[in-house]
Amino acid sequence: MEYYFLSGDLEREIGVLVDHYNNHGYHESLDNLTPADVYHGRGAKVLKMREEIKKQTIRKRRLQHQAAAA
Repeated sequence: MEYYFLSGDLEREIGVLVDHYNNHGYHESLDNLTPADVYHGRGAKVLKMREEIKKQTIRKRRLQHQAAAA
C-alpha cells in the first residue's frame, strides 16, 4: 500500500493507472483489444494482423515438423 502526501503525486499515479487501463490492458470482453483500439477504430486492423501472424506461425511450425520428421 502506498501513501500519497501530495495531491499531485496521487493525480500522477491515477493518470498512470488510467493510461495503462486504456492503452495497455487487454480486455477479454473486447476480443482482447485495448479500449483505445476499439475507441479509435483500430480493432479490426489489430485482429486482422493477429490472424496473419497466427497463419504464419502455423505454417512455420508445419515446416519445422516436416523437416524434423524427414
